[in-house]
Amino acid sequence: MNWIGRKIHLYNVTIGLYMLDWWERYLFNILMVCLFWYILRYLLGFFQSNLKTLFQDGNYLGRGST
Repeated sequence: MNWIGRKIHLYNVTIGLYMLDWWERYLFNILMVCLFWYILRYLLGFFQSNLKTLFQDGNYLGRGST
């Protein structure tokens, strides 16, 4: 078994997907991909807006702007 196959097997056993039917596994994986996509989009937007304001103010080292 190659490295990718071992990781897929570990994922199936850890999450408990090995006892589901093939269509249930696909549905679960699609839902997980959508969930991670929305979390990633939220985090990227959050960090982008906050880092932009920090760098524009010049207060990114914790010092007041002089």
